[in-house]
Order: sequence, then C-alpha cells, then structure tokens
Amino acid sequence: MFADNTLTPKEAIRLCALGTLAQADEPLHYAQLAAEIRHFTSRITGPSLDIMGTSIELLKYEGLIKAVDGVGMEDDATLILTDKGRSALNILMTSRIRAQGSEVNKLITTLKLRFLHMLSQPEQAHQIDLLIESVETELNRLDDLHASHENDPGHLSAWLKHDITQLENHLAWLEGLRERVSSA
Repeated sequence: MFADNTLTPKEAIRLCALGTLAQADEPLHYAQLAAEIRHFTSRITGPSLDIMGTSIELLKYEGLIKAVDGVGMEDDATLILTDKGRSALNILMTSRIRAQGSEVNKLITTLKLRFLHMLSQPEQAHQIDLLIESVETELNRLDDLHASHENDPGHLSAWLKHDITQLENHLAWLEGLRERVSSA
C-alpha cells in the first residue's frame, strides 16, 4: 500500500483476484481466474501490463489462495481462497481511496463496489463514506479549476462543467447507496 493507506495498482489486481474467488459459488480453475481478472480489469482500465503484474502464483506462494486439485498454471489447478486470503481481502477492501481521477482509482472504486456486499454493514457504510469523500474532493478541485477558467476562450469551461455534472451524479448515486446500505 501507499503511505496514505491506499492501494497500489498491483494491490488492485489482488483485490480483483481474491474478491473473485471469495464470491465464486465453487472453486475456480487457474485459467478461469486469470481470464476473469484480465476481462474485468481491461474493461475498466484498458489492457495494461503495469496493472496485470500480480501473478496468481505469487498469491499461492503467499498462502492467500491454494490449489485443491492440481498444482497451478501448468495443470489448470482448481483454486480456493484461504483464511489468510480472506483476511487480506478485508484489508484491501477497507483501504482508503485516493482523491484523484486516475484509471487505477476507477478500477479500485469499481472493485470495491463489486465486492462491497462481502463486508459487514458498518464497514460497507464506511467504504461508501470514503467513496463520497473522494468524489467531493475531486468535485471541489474541478469547481476551483472551473472558477479560475470559466471566462477563458475555447471549450475548457464547457468540458469542466460536463465533468462536474458527472461527479455530481456520482455523488448523488453514492449518497443513495449509503442510504440503502444504512437502512438494510
């Protein structure tokens, strides 16, 4: 993790791998897990070798997942999440979220929402509050930029208004999610 307790790109992939195994109805084959990670992350960030750096073999070596039928990639072993992996998943799920609009942040946010239901209700509410805080920070940053350049010639002001509207919609959606989770 970064010093501010936010996830690195490799940890985002760990979150995807561990969460995918945790929510699977049955153990997944090595190739299934690799394909799911690649499919999900590339749909959010586009294909990226930097993002795909975490190896399933490393997760096995660290004891976060284990093969229950076979060895690994060479025989397309069936994999499950270990107790240590569940603990690591919880740590990844409860990490902070950086207040910036990067592709990695979008991936982390999407993964947290994908696996949010695996946390307790208070932990879900806390994660939603962190997401809201992140969107509010980004919104304040863009509002300030827009205020500084709203009279500039060109199309910057209109583009910033577009982005601000999107963030306001994200914020409203997250606030609605917080209400639904809190009332559950």
